[in-house]
Amino acid sequence: MHSESLLNNLYYAIVKAEEAAEHSMSVPFFHNIPFFSIFLVMIVAIILPLVKNGRVALSISAISAAVVTVMSAVLLYNVYQTGESFDFAMGHFPAPWGNELRAGVLEALMATFISFVMVLCILGGFRIAMNDIQPEKQNINALMLNMLFASIIALIYTNDVFTAYVFIEIGEITACAVAMTKETGKGIVATIRYLIMNSMGSGLFLIGISIMYTITGQLLIPDMANAVANLIQTGEYNTALSVAICLITVGIGVKSALFPFHTWLSWAHANATTASMCISSGLVLKGYIILLIKLILRVFTLDYVNHINLTLGLLIFGLIGMVYASVRAIKEKNSKRMVAFSSVAQIGYIYMGIGIGTEYAIAAACFQILAHAVTKPMLFTSVGQFCAARGEKEEWHDLKGVARNKPLAGIAYTIGSLSMCGVPLFAGFSAKYYLSASAVESGEPFALWASLIIIGVSAVLNAMYYLPSTILIWSRTDKDEKKADIIPSPKAYNFSTICFIALNFLLGLAFTPIFKLIEKGLEMLTQ
Repeated sequence: MHSESLLNNLYYAIVKAEEAAEHSMSVPFFHNIPFFSIFLVMIVAIILPLVKNGRVALSISAISAAVVTVMSAVLLYNVYQTGESFDFAMGHFPAPWGNELRAGVLEALMATFISFVMVLCILGGFRIAMNDIQPEKQNINALMLNMLFASIIALIYTNDVFTAYVFIEIGEITACAVAMTKETGKGIVATIRYLIMNSMGSGLFLIGISIMYTITGQLLIPDMANAVANLIQTGEYNTALSVAICLITVGIGVKSALFPFHTWLSWAHANATTASMCISSGLVLKGYIILLIKLILRVFTLDYVNHINLTLGLLIFGLIGMVYASVRAIKEKNSKRMVAFSSVAQIGYIYMGIGIGTEYAIAAACFQILAHAVTKPMLFTSVGQFCAARGEKEEWHDLKGVARNKPLAGIAYTIGSLSMCGVPLFAGFSAKYYLSASAVESGEPFALWASLIIIGVSAVLNAMYYLPSTILIWSRTDKDEKKADIIPSPKAYNFSTICFIALNFLLGLAFTPIFKLIEKGLEMLTQ
């Protein structure tokens, strides 16, 4: 059976290679952008160890991410104008002998947002990284950040599940490296916990795709999708298929901090540098979820995951995570850990959207991905500025009145808090609106009432820890602050914060066209 499959794949590869050779001269230039984006970031990562100046190394990282942002925006414009998605065979060698990338509106939109947020995260935590990391290791930290960024972009564009696994592993290793760059005892312990949990998630994912390959003989996503459709129609390997899908989903759930697999996140993020916290919470987790959404829509199909009640499980765990993590955040006295627990709650919103099990709900989950990606890094960078202004003290009682010393950070934290609470005009409100609308649109009584009730409860719980902390940072202290007491923030931080605020308002005010863009991307994804 496998020898016959191998011969078929070989014949298929030869035919596709001939077609690719004939077609290569007529391929529009923007089709190369996904490959160039990944290749550029990885090449920059390779040369960074030769750059001994850490400030220069981080600057190069920010510039490369900015270039990827521009390329991704160009790609988004072109695929939107043409209305077509495309596959790109790297080196023009088709799978299984080469790797394929795929790009459409959804991939280009996510890559544009994530690349721009990557730039802002590096700039927002630039000075703190210079202070927290030993000078001789700053270029290595920049290398790891670039490889982490490359893994996220690859997960967005990949058209091959084994390539996805390779970049999942690259992302795991580099995320561990950036999590322990401060080299504190707590940071090392948190990194070990992170490594154990994420290795478990990677193992489950690998077992799942191994089973999928055994029963389908395919690793390329379109071919695997066709094979899975045939298995569903014939009923062959039904149990193995269900087990494989569940293993893949749980593996990604572990890596993206879905409740109850979230225990590593608060420790790992709270003990990392500011830039590492922003990237890990705002971007890395989203790369895994985007991959899961692509697999559900293109390979597993919504009908089948609903049939095996996988979406129901994701819905329940997402709803529980929204409440549990918010309660933990209310009890948390450490500022960074509180914001980290808030990330677990926001991940719950995303999985709630996926768990509702409709394309409209998944579009709402994608909007939540964008809203969280532009809001959470803003909160982390603001908290990082607060702690730096108070001699690296992280407890909330030590941060009273700190926004009077750091007014821009205080404004950013306030906007981020209001967004997390779902106040209109901000990104968080738009995301909660679409998630609520998707619950109503689903027509399922449990999904409708459970989602609406928990969204309301979660919004109240968010207010119970974000609003008191916001009031605290603006409160007067025993010593009235004067203008001379105001500590100027780095220019790079000021620029990144203003951009984060603008992005938050963009998603809060121009949410309709952005949501329509997401819906078009999902429609292209399922074609």
